[in-house]
Amino acid sequence: MRTTRVPAACAPWVRTRLRTAPGISAALAVLVLLTAFLAAAFPRAVDAYETRALRHDVTTAQPGQSVLEVTTPPPALGQPAAVRERAMREDALSRAGKALVGTLPAPLRADVPRSSYGVHTTKPVVADEPWLPRPDAMPPQLGYAAPSALAAHSTLRSGRWPVVRDEVTLESREVEAAVTEETAAALHMRAGSTITVPTQRGKPLTVRITGVVTPLRPESGYWAVEPLYRSPSLVRDPGSPTPVFYWTATLLLPPGAGPALLATMSEPELYWRLAPDASHLAASDASRLGTAVAEVENGPGLLRLRDIAGPNTTLTTDLDAILDAQLGMRAAIDPVVTVAAVGTGAVAVVVLLMTGGLIGARRHHELALLRSRGGSLRGIGRRLLAETAVAVLPAAALGLLLAVLLVPEARFPPAAAGAAVVAALVCVVLPLRTTLHHRRPLLHGARDDMANARPSRRRTVVELTLLVLAVGAVAALRRRGTTTGSGADLLVSAAPVLVGLIAALVLVRLYPLPLRLASRSLARLRGAVGFLSLARAGRASSSSTLPLLALLVALTTAAFGGSVLAGVADARDDASLRAVGADARISGEGALSPVPEDVIDRVRAVDGVEDLAAVRIEYGTPLAASRDVRSDTKRATLVAVEPESYARLARATGLPAFPAGALAGGAGPDGVLPAVASPGLAERLGDGRHTVHSQAGDITVRIAAVLARTSAVGDPGFLIVDATAPALRKPTTLLISGAAPDPAQLRAAALDAGPEYAVRTRSAERGTFADTPMQSGAEGIYGAAIVAGAGYALLAVLLSLLQTAPERTTLLAGLRTMGLTTRQGRRLLAFEAMPQALLAAFGGLLVGWATIVLLAPGVDLAALALAGGDPGPPRTASLRVDLRSLALPALGVVVLAAAVGGTQAWWVSRRGSIRELRAGDTR
Repeated sequence: MRTTRVPAACAPWVRTRLRTAPGISAALAVLVLLTAFLAAAFPRAVDAYETRALRHDVTTAQPGQSVLEVTTPPPALGQPAAVRERAMREDALSRAGKALVGTLPAPLRADVPRSSYGVHTTKPVVADEPWLPRPDAMPPQLGYAAPSALAAHSTLRSGRWPVVRDEVTLESREVEAAVTEETAAALHMRAGSTITVPTQRGKPLTVRITGVVTPLRPESGYWAVEPLYRSPSLVRDPGSPTPVFYWTATLLLPPGAGPALLATMSEPELYWRLAPDASHLAASDASRLGTAVAEVENGPGLLRLRDIAGPNTTLTTDLDAILDAQLGMRAAIDPVVTVAAVGTGAVAVVVLLMTGGLIGARRHHELALLRSRGGSLRGIGRRLLAETAVAVLPAAALGLLLAVLLVPEARFPPAAAGAAVVAALVCVVLPLRTTLHHRRPLLHGARDDMANARPSRRRTVVELTLLVLAVGAVAALRRRGTTTGSGADLLVSAAPVLVGLIAALVLVRLYPLPLRLASRSLARLRGAVGFLSLARAGRASSSSTLPLLALLVALTTAAFGGSVLAGVADARDDASLRAVGADARISGEGALSPVPEDVIDRVRAVDGVEDLAAVRIEYGTPLAASRDVRSDTKRATLVAVEPESYARLARATGLPAFPAGALAGGAGPDGVLPAVASPGLAERLGDGRHTVHSQAGDITVRIAAVLARTSAVGDPGFLIVDATAPALRKPTTLLISGAAPDPAQLRAAALDAGPEYAVRTRSAERGTFADTPMQSGAEGIYGAAIVAGAGYALLAVLLSLLQTAPERTTLLAGLRTMGLTTRQGRRLLAFEAMPQALLAAFGGLLVGWATIVLLAPGVDLAALALAGGDPGPPRTASLRVDLRSLALPALGVVVLAAAVGGTQAWWVSRRGSIRELRAGDTR
C-alpha cells in the first residue's frame, strides 16, 4: 500500500530565522571569520618566521661553522700498498661520500651540490725553491689537496687544468696542480712552475703547476672551510723570539692524485665536507636537528660513519652551536610575543561574548514567548545551536582557509585548533548564555541601574581572586621575566590582561560616585539635556562591565605593544649610537695618521652634514705609575677634543651634556691639563696629577669632571683632554652630525684621507640590528596585535551602543514630540555615551601607563631588538611608554562614541517619530 507523505505544518526553524534576520547572521559570520582568521594566522605566522629564521641561520652561517666535516686518516702503514692507494682514489671517496650522505639521521640532510670531498695534507711542507718569496728570510710552507670537482667551482684564467696522466700510486714522482690567482700573485707562481716535495723514500715528488684558476663562489664551503685553498696567508713563526713571518698556501691537485701524497711526510687525510640542507627544515625541526647533530658527532651515528669511512673517523661541526643560539633567541622572543597574543585573544573573547549578549538581548521577548508556550530549555538551546552553527562553522572554515593561503610554510594543526576554538566558543557560549536567562519566568522588577548597583558577595569573591592572580602575575614577571627557562608562562604572559581586568572592575565600582555627584549638580541647572544624559548614563545596566573590560584590555594591549615597539626602536638607536658615536664617523681602526685639513673642509661641505667634531683617539694609552692610583690601572683611551664642537655633538646626538667648561683655559701655569674621565677611571685615579704617555708625548692631567658616556669611544675607561698641544691637534677621527649625510660623498672624502680610513653611518649600523627573520616576524606580529586590539576596542564601543540603540531611538522620538530639537537630540545622545567612553579612555591611559611601569623591569627586549648586531657585552632593552599608543586608541574611543550618538540622532530626525512611537516603549 502506498503511503502519502504529510507536509510539515511549518517551515524549518533555521531557514526561517536566516530569512527573517539575515543581517544578524551575516554580521556574526563576518566577526567569526575575522576572529578565526586571526586565531589561525597567529600560530602559523609564528611558525613561519621561526622556520625562516632557522633556515636563515643555517644557510647564512660561515661554512666553517655549519659544514659537517668528516675526516679520517688513510689506511695504516701495515696495510698493503694497493689497499692504501685504493682508499685515496676518486671512486672510493665518491662512494663513501654517497654512503655518508645516506646515513645522516633525519632531519639532518646534506646539500650534495654544495658538498665536497677529497684528500688534503695536515702538515705543511717547507718549499726551498729559490724563486719563492721569503719575507724575513723564511721559506714558505705549502700544503697540498686533491679536492673533488675543481673545474665546477672555479674558472681557468691561464694555463690548463691539472690532470692525472697515468694511475697515480705511491711510486709516482710527478703530479700536476693548480693555484688560485691570489696564491699565484703572492708566491710568484705561474703555469710551468714546479715545487719539489720530499718523500719518505728519498726521491722527491715534483708538483708541476699547470694552471691558475679563480674561485666562482669564494664564500661557499668549497673554498671558505679551508681559506688557504683560496688565498695564501702570512703566518708568524711561533718558535722565533722576534716577530718573523712566512707564507703558507695550498696547491690544488686533480682528483685521483691523492695516492701520491701517501709518500710524503705531510700526513695526508681524507675528508668529506657535507653542507647542511636547510630547504626542508621547519621550526619544529630545530630541537630534533640538534639531537641529530649530537648523534653523528658523539653518538650512535658516529659508529655508522666509522663503518663507512674507517675506524678512526671523526665528525666536527659548529652547527649545534648555531642551533643553540637560534633556540636561545626563540626562547627569549616567544614569551614577549605570547604577551601580545594573550592580550589580543582576551579582547576577542570579550567582544564575542558581547556579540552573544547583544543577540540574546534582541531575541529576549521572542524566546520568552516560546518558553511561556511550553518550549523546553533543551529544545530552545538546540534550535539556537543549529542556527548559530549554520553561520559560524562556514565562517570559521573560511577564516582558516584564508590563514592557510596567506601564511604559507607553517603547520596546519595549531591553526586548525585556533579556528576550532573560536567556532566552539561562539557555538556553545551564545546558545548557552541566551538559554540560561530563561530558566525561570522573568518578571519586571526594580531597575538594575549602574548608579545604584550593589555588588554581591559572589562578585566580590571573584574580584578578589582575580586581584590575587594579577598581583601574582605582575610579581612573577618583575622577578623572573617573561620566561621560566622552559618556555612562556601563560600566567605571566597574561599579566597585562589581568591588570586591565582588575582596573575595569575597580572602575565599575567607582563609576557610580562621579555620576551621582554630577547628576546632583546638573539637576539645579535650567537645561534638561545635561541632566537627561547623565540620568540615562546612570540607568545603564550594571552588566555593562563587559564593554568596559573589552575597552580597557584592548587599550592596555595596544599600549603594551606600542611600548614594546618603542623600546625596540630606542634600544637600536642607542646601540647604533654607541657603535658609531655620531650620525656618521670617519676613522681608521688604530690609525694615528692625522686627517688632512682639506679632507676636513671637504667633509664639512658634504650634503646633509650639519656639524663636525674632529678628535684624536689613542687606544691603550699607558698611564705612568703613581702612588695616588688606587688600583692597577695601567692604560686608558685618550681622546683629545675641541670642547665647544664636542659639546655641540653631544647635544645633537642626545648624549649627556659634555662639560666643556671643565676643559676651558687649557693647561694651567704648572702645565697640567684638566681632563674629563669615565666614572670608573676617575675613581681609580683619584684627584692628583697623573702622567699619560701619549703618542704625541707625555702630558700631565688632573681629573676635572666625570662623564658617564661619551661619543668618541665606547670604552669604559676613557680620558678626554683639550687638544691644545700642537701634537694633540692632529685629529684621527671625524664625528659628524646631520639628518642624512650623503654616504657616497663621505666615502669619497675618506678615500682621500687614506686607505685605512672607513665610513660608518648610524643608519647603516642600526640596520644590522634588525636583519633576522625572527626579529622582523615578531615585530610584525606586535604591529598586527596593536591594530587588532584597536579594532576590537572600537567594535566593543559599537556593540555596547548598538545594544541600547532601540531604546535610545524610542526615547529620542518621544522627546521630539515634546519639543526637543535635532541639535539637542544629538547633544543628548552624545553626552549619554560620553561618561562610559571617557571612563574607558582615561582608565585606558592610566592602566596602560601603570602596566608598562609595573612590567618594564621584567621584560627584556634585547633579543628582539639587538640580536642581529655584532656580538659584544650583554645589553638590555626595556619597555618605554609610547604616548601615541596610549593616546590615539583612547581618543578614538571617545570620538567614535560621540560620532555614533550624533549619527543616531541625525538618522532618527530624518525618519520621523511615528514609527518608533507605534512600536511601543521599550522597558
